[in-house]
Amino acid sequence: MSRPTTEPPRVRLRDVTPADADMLDAWKTERSGYNDFGMPHLPVDREVLARGPLRNEANGALIVELVADGSAIGSVSWRREMYGPNPESAACNFGIELLPAARGQGYGTEAQALLVAYLFTTTGVNRVEASTDIDNVAEQRALEKAGLRREGVARGAQYRAGAWHDLVIYGRLRDDP
Repeated sequence: MSRPTTEPPRVRLRDVTPADADMLDAWKTERSGYNDFGMPHLPVDREVLARGPLRNEANGALIVELVADGSAIGSVSWRREMYGPNPESAACNFGIELLPAARGQGYGTEAQALLVAYLFTTTGVNRVEASTDIDNVAEQRALEKAGLRREGVARGAQYRAGAWHDLVIYGRLRDDP
């Protein structure tokens, strides 16, 4: 897991609110190279935010914030992935984006471990999963520390920055230790 249970959590997850809209728009210019797909930066839809939390049975997003001062340092999101036509074959695929100043300090590991626990608590899925660029060694370590297992490589799965990239696939099952 991310940290010994005797240490207090340093991050927490919370719903995205309308007050976060400008911050999220500003963050779009600070994406890491691993999350920059060259698509236009559309502003956050304020009407959608006003209607309530950005989460439902198929997908969602939460803000990652520091417990110490409540400052937002990133976001996590997920979407349903289907491995068969029946509802039991659903999984949750998730991702994270942290501000540059928050990277490399273990916050991503903690946030992802919290998200995994949240998804197993609030959904009926048997599997949560994430993937990362084969060169993103820091995220691979974070996913492993968050309790996910490396399962393999999806060759040429992601088109980014004008080229195809291999992705390392990670997963965790509900009954994994």
